[in-house]
Amino acid sequence: MLRYLTVPVTPFQQNASIVWCDATRQAAVIDPGGDLDTLLDAVQEHGLTLSQIWLTHAHIDHAGGTGELAQRLSLPIVGPHPGDQFWIDGLPQQSAMFGFPPAQHFTPTRWLQDGDTVQIGNETLNVRHCPGHTPGHVVFHAPQIDRAFVGDVLFAGSIGRTDFPQGNHQQLIDSITQRLWPMGNQTVFIPGHGPESTFGRERQSNPYVGGT
Repeated sequence: MLRYLTVPVTPFQQNASIVWCDATRQAAVIDPGGDLDTLLDAVQEHGLTLSQIWLTHAHIDHAGGTGELAQRLSLPIVGPHPGDQFWIDGLPQQSAMFGFPPAQHFTPTRWLQDGDTVQIGNETLNVRHCPGHTPGHVVFHAPQIDRAFVGDVLFAGSIGRTDFPQGNHQQLIDSITQRLWPMGNQTVFIPGHGPESTFGRERQSNPYVGGT
């Protein structure tokens, strides 16, 4: 079975998620934005072997710790979509602008495209490209446990910001309605910030995408 643990990191309280295959104890961390020792303590506490880094997008609070973690443990970096190359290139400037520790530059081991899959141990997750918040944003969907790790595409009661460079509001709405909703109303999503919710609940009550 696929299991996960959400660990808020950085001053932005970004939801990093440790996901693992229960059978093999192999784990990936989604969006290690910072506080790496906190994340590694959680990995050790659960008796896991961290073997991959998965990125939804390359904003500093999601990707700031990626270069250091990859270097420290010789881990492959999987994602995001190539549309976020310019955000990766700008991580040092992002870290200075928002008062984060200096972010190390990195090159993803593998870029992701819509329809790709990622695997950890015996477990496979589906990748959907969901631009709008950033042009290269991806989402990881685990249908076997009705969960989706959506980064900053959708929140409980809100949606991602689109006022950053190359953000696009209509593109974000299209990503939510065309890529997320088909995953099913029952699917619980883990957003980049704040509490979990379900797609069904957001379709009913979210002021930005309710009734879609």
